[in-house]
Amino acid sequence: MSAPVLLRLPDAASLKQMFHLRYGPAERLGWGPALRRDYGYYTPDDVYEALVAGLVTHGVRWLDVGCGRELFPNNLGLAELLSKRCARLVGVDPDPTLQENPWVHEKVAGGIDDYDGKGGFDVVTLRMVAEHIADPAACVRSLHRALAPGGVAVVFTVFAGSPMPLLTRLAPMDLRHTVKSWLWGTLPKDTFPTCFQMNTRGALQRLFSGVGMREEALLRLDDCRTFARFRWLSEMELRLMRVCRALGLPYPEHCLLGIYRKP
Repeated sequence: MSAPVLLRLPDAASLKQMFHLRYGPAERLGWGPALRRDYGYYTPDDVYEALVAGLVTHGVRWLDVGCGRELFPNNLGLAELLSKRCARLVGVDPDPTLQENPWVHEKVAGGIDDYDGKGGFDVVTLRMVAEHIADPAACVRSLHRALAPGGVAVVFTVFAGSPMPLLTRLAPMDLRHTVKSWLWGTLPKDTFPTCFQMNTRGALQRLFSGVGMREEALLRLDDCRTFARFRWLSEMELRLMRVCRALGLPYPEHCLLGIYRKP
């Protein structure tokens, strides 16, 4: 692409479309999606996926950093759609799970710090990767090198000050495996060391402005998924979210979705 990437933030229509692509038609919704629908709540992943779907148009060259085995772990339909839609899709990840990824067109086994994209990409995405970056300045320099003029970097990550990240910093790795398996059914090989050096808006702004990139948008996304496997606890989270919104208070657990453009 030669023209700057057009940014469209997800609206009600695109979020609804993404919701049904991910969870299926209304008559076949499971209890979790149906409950969230009734509360008018979209998860941070729903919003991220709707955003990326709008960015990855025909002809776009896309670099996904730290993708592992999946582009969107719970939305295989979108992964297939965007993999076929874009002109080029490269996955960069030092973890061996990258070799299990069926969606990327090219696989680069290594860290983003060592990858020279040579200005060959219109969109770069980091989905739940920023919290694992040990050298954020080197990472952002590589993102800048990889992007063509007018391209955008999308950073989707947990907020460092949320309760779960704060607990994660204190817990040993074995305990993290156990808790994540109980809460979300994840495998030990999908749990990685965390650094939390680029997990606030201020940190992201400083890093990207340092390479001459500007913040196009920053979304703060309430994350009511801690107990998503347990029906009554899940509803308690959603009720708490509703109370917080009514009082004008931030929900304690949230994610950041930042978009940064290269001039």
